[in-house]
Amino acid sequence: MWRLDKKAENNGLNGKKTYFGVDRRTQEIVLGTFRFRLPQSKLFRILIAVALILGGILGFLPILGFWMVPLGLLVLSQDSAIVRRQRRRFTVWWAKRQKAS
Repeated sequence: MWRLDKKAENNGLNGKKTYFGVDRRTQEIVLGTFRFRLPQSKLFRILIAVALILGGILGFLPILGFWMVPLGLLVLSQDSAIVRRQRRRFTVWWAKRQKAS
């Protein structure tokens, strides 16, 4: 289900940038060196995203965590233009912030 990115594995992450987002080519969520394959069904992806967001809202409970909200939004951005637009705006803002410091 998840695998280590070959490029990061070979380079040993020696100062290389890691990628966070959705790889449109392989339909995988990329979190640093880990890749999670998304289902091909649009309905199933949306259900997973909603479940992650709802589970993240209940993050104060054991096992569930607030980390689930951004992951759910990331999965939802694959199929929702509104969420995808907000994710891109956040990415541009974050890049400008990182470049300034």
